[in-house]
Formats: sequence, structure tokens, C-alpha cells
Amino acid sequence: MKLQFGVARECINPAVPVSLAGYFNRRMWDRVLDDIEVRAVVLEKNGVWAALVQFDLVTVTAEIRAGILDGLAAAGVSQIGSDNLLVTATHTHTAPEVRSGKPGSNPAYPPLAAARAVQALRQALATLHPGEAWQGQGFDARFLFNRRYWMKNGAVLTNPGKLNPEIVRPEGDIDPEIPLLVLRAGGRTELVVANIVNHGDTIGGNGVSADWCGFFHRAVETALGPDSMAMPLIGCAGNINHFDVSTDRGQTCYAEAERIGRGYADSVLAALKTVVPVSGDRLKVVCRRVPGGLHRVDPAELAAARRTLAKYADLELDVSSGADLTSEDLARQTPYALKYFAHHLLASAQRTTAVEFILTGMMLGVSTAVASLPSEPFVEIGLRLRKGFFAGVNCLVCEHGNGTGSPDIPGGYIPNAWNYGRGGYETTPRSNPYAQETAETLLNAWQTLAAELKK
Repeated sequence: MKLQFGVARECINPAVPVSLAGYFNRRMWDRVLDDIEVRAVVLEKNGVWAALVQFDLVTVTAEIRAGILDGLAAAGVSQIGSDNLLVTATHTHTAPEVRSGKPGSNPAYPPLAAARAVQALRQALATLHPGEAWQGQGFDARFLFNRRYWMKNGAVLTNPGKLNPEIVRPEGDIDPEIPLLVLRAGGRTELVVANIVNHGDTIGGNGVSADWCGFFHRAVETALGPDSMAMPLIGCAGNINHFDVSTDRGQTCYAEAERIGRGYADSVLAALKTVVPVSGDRLKVVCRRVPGGLHRVDPAELAAARRTLAKYADLELDVSSGADLTSEDLARQTPYALKYFAHHLLASAQRTTAVEFILTGMMLGVSTAVASLPSEPFVEIGLRLRKGFFAGVNCLVCEHGNGTGSPDIPGGYIPNAWNYGRGGYETTPRSNPYAQETAETLLNAWQTLAAELKK
């Protein structure tokens, strides 16, 4: 498939005091381990335009997306607007916090990130040139594990700890397939979009980093040569991470990010040898706003939370210092973690803000598609979308798509309906502000959108 495209990138390292995101406590950045970026891709075919923007951030907020659109309008850019712009994030846990109200967030940083995205989009537009779209698929099952486990007591635990003798089996699936979208010009590969399903959380600490995604794109770009770009488009990884509980090997360090990133790069570079041209000769874009609901809190949960707060009334909730608070603390039922989640459960029960999701899809030719989902859906949701509604199509599904329609709802997990009531922190109101039927709401919308894209 022939089309016009342009790519560009900008550095988004913080220059203001701001916490790193991804855990439950404040972690003010104190050094840059490697650069974080915003990457932009613009496509054009027969007057149809589409843009894909990816941040090395934990998520995309409504504020950032609105800032990009406002910046484009102010610059007189007419080709890209709300209906053909897909904004996503790598979900790195060592990048600035962009969700207002979170510990250590700084209101000066999100506008800077949005402005850099506008710069990248304008540069991509300015360098638009003819090329061809190719597609393929890689595979790598070495680094991903379903992080929710059935335990011997009949409940499910998230990150139950390595070599835990109470583990029975993983609760759900993984997705080791890596769909690829490749753009070439003059016989040279200039862009590789690799749809990888895994969490970006291998480092911890207070250093700014793109995590394994950074090692991935730098390794691929080194192999492809100057002016190339690799984009690790993160798939539905809400219940997926890199921790192998069958070994006691340390997996929270910078070296682990390098091991995973370079490993994925090797698999993708090998798969590039087998890519084929995208079939068909068109570009189509769809966008739909889908209303959602808020998490319904059971009265029994409220009563239990109040009892927890009373039990630990003398324990101060201070997320400004101390060791990282992680899901493993909740698995161990530490008093601090129990009080933290009880406090946020009561706060979540007071929410009244409306929820709106923005779903964006792109179809290249008749054989390759890109589909967005908001926040952090569980892997099974992405599999149902890829394998069901886009059966026979090379479909790349990205999480953290377009933020949510309200600044008061900064994101969260989207479990399957059957995950509720089993355990694990992803189904709690603190970590999942959405109604329990949200996965089905989104999939129902995508069933219609997929059919529209394929017409």
C-alpha cells in the first residue's frame, strides 16, 4: 500500500520538580537514567489523514489530549483534529506524574508534554513523503506473565511474591504475539510499530527512564540506521507484567529493563525479515465517544473499609517518604496498604463525575488496523478485540488510548467481568474507577467500529 507519512520525536524530560508515576507513593525525580520522548506519526492517503502520538508516560490524560488539540489549532494545523488523532502512552513507571491530584504531580508538566507533542506533529507534517506500508508479526513469550494468581485459599492475589508456596496457577492468559506495522521509503525501513503486551515497570526508584520500552526502541533504531523510529505500542497489559514467580531472581533493576527491551528488539528485528506489503489501497479512520459508568461500591465493602480505618486510626497515611508502596504490600496485607486502599475506597464511593471514552481506529488497506482502548484493560479484552472483531486482519491494539473524557477520572484498570469478587487490587475502586461492565461496553462499541472500518 502506497501512502504519505512523516515521523518525528521530541524529548520530554522533566525540568520541574515532579514525582514519578506508577506506584502509590510520591517519588520525586532526582536524575535522568535515559531520555523519555513523545513520538509522532502522520499518515495521508487520498486526502484522508491520521495521526498517532505516543508518550513515554504512565498514561494520557484528558488535559494532555486537549492541550495537543488546542496547540494544533493555534498553529493553524487543519489536517489533524479530535476525530483522527490517537494519543497513547508506554505506561512507564519512571516518568513524571501527569494525573492532577496524585502525590507529587506538578501542573507545569502536562502543558510542556502537550507542547512537545505539537512540535513533533508539526515536524512530522513538514517531513511528509511517499512511502509504503508493510505488515508482519513477531512472537516472544519470554518476558510476560499473568500477574494475578489463584492461591490455595481459593482467592486471587496480584503479585503474590516469588516462590510463594501458596500459588496454584495464573488466573488468566498472556498474549505473546507482536503485530507489526512497518513504513518504508526508497526501500529503507523508517518506522516500526510493534504491538507488545507488557507492563513498563522494571526499574523502580527515582530516576527518569523510558524503562524497557526505551531500550527496545534504541536497539531497533540502531539496527535500522539513522533517522529511523521504533514505537513499542503497548497492548492490553492490565494484568500482565514481567515477574517470573517461579524464580527468586531479582527483577526490579535497570539491568532488567535492558534485558527485556533488547530481547523484544531481537524478536522484532527477526520478524522484520518476513513482513509483507499491506493489502489494499486506502486509509480509513473512525472515532467514537462512548459513555461509561462509575464503579459501584458494595455496602459491605464500605463497612469493611470503615472498620479498617478505625482499626488503624493511629497510622498516618503519608506517601511523601519511605520505601515504594507496591501491590506486593497489599498482597502481604500490611497495615499501611490496607489503610491506604480503605481510604481510597471511601473517596471513590463519593465520585459523581461522568465518564466518557474516546475510541479511535485506523485501517490501512484491508489487512492492517490500529485500535485504541482506554486506560489498562486486561489482556483477554485485547485478545477478544484482535481475534474476534478483526479476525484475519493484522490488528494492533493499544491501551491508554486518548485518556478519559473527564480530568477527575485519571484512568485505572479495566478487568473482565469474571475478575470481580476474586481478589487482587485491580478490581478495587481505588485502582478501577469504572463500572463493572466497562469491558463489555467497550467491546460492544468496537464490534460496530470494526465493521465500519472494514467496509
